[in-house]
Amino acid sequence: MSRRIVAPLVVGWLIVGGFGAWAYAHDYYVYRGFGPPRNPPGVAAGRVVRVSFHSAALQAQRSYDIYLPPGYAPGRRFDVLYLLHGSPGAPLQFIDDSAVGVAMDTLIARHEIRPFLIVMPDGRDGTLLDDTEWADTPHGRYESFVLDVVRDVDHRWPTIADRDHRVLAGNSEGAYAAANLTLRHLSTFGAFESWSGYFRQTRTGVFARASAAQLAANSPIDLASRVHLGAPGRTLHAYLYGGAQDPDTRQLLPFARALRAAGATVATADPPGRHDWGLWRDWTPRMLRWAAAQMGATG
Repeated sequence: MSRRIVAPLVVGWLIVGGFGAWAYAHDYYVYRGFGPPRNPPGVAAGRVVRVSFHSAALQAQRSYDIYLPPGYAPGRRFDVLYLLHGSPGAPLQFIDDSAVGVAMDTLIARHEIRPFLIVMPDGRDGTLLDDTEWADTPHGRYESFVLDVVRDVDHRWPTIADRDHRVLAGNSEGAYAAANLTLRHLSTFGAFESWSGYFRQTRTGVFARASAAQLAANSPIDLASRVHLGAPGRTLHAYLYGGAQDPDTRQLLPFARALRAAGATVATADPPGRHDWGLWRDWTPRMLRWAAAQMGATG
């Protein structure tokens, strides 16, 4: 075979091989090795809409993704589950990696839960790690941004706009933030889920220059000792889980004890697993059922 023929073949092979490698790496990065989530046959699919709005807290246009269940129509009002991503992370990881949309569609089709909305704020800050702790710090007012999202969702979508019909959840950093923000805003959220969270803040990242008082004010285990959760309008329900092989899970039981001492109703679990999407994806249907039960949205 002549060089004139061989050279283009080699170039073509390299291009095809390079594209194949890029596509594999891209899909693995997006789906964490699971492959694109797909509904079972016969299960109607919800849809995800990206919403851009002005955040007063961050003084910028920001966005959130919202899952609308199959058959969504604005003629009724819906409960809302808010999901906060980790660091590094992105809101659509809940759709792509934990398959929360497929899990919701399936549970609705089986009449195990009634439809509700899922809101996934985009808390990325443009840095490599996107580490904000979802907190108000000199780095940015990301705790207040979450409250901006809640207000925009209640204004723009047909929600049941009270604490008993909102659940706040998240994974990793988002799990810490779900606990922290709920305890700091008990009039806004009546329940939270922690997917592999931690509960004591340290002088690292955006809290590197924080005072002892600022650390305590953003440490859920310290906050729990300062609140009374048994009074009407302040009842609190929590579900805390973490992988048995995850070092952060050591903080789970002490935090659960502090919450119970304050009057909260707390469920805990430490299933086999690590700090990764394998565990979070496996537990997503369970967490959706638990959220539905807190909001009165069981089938």
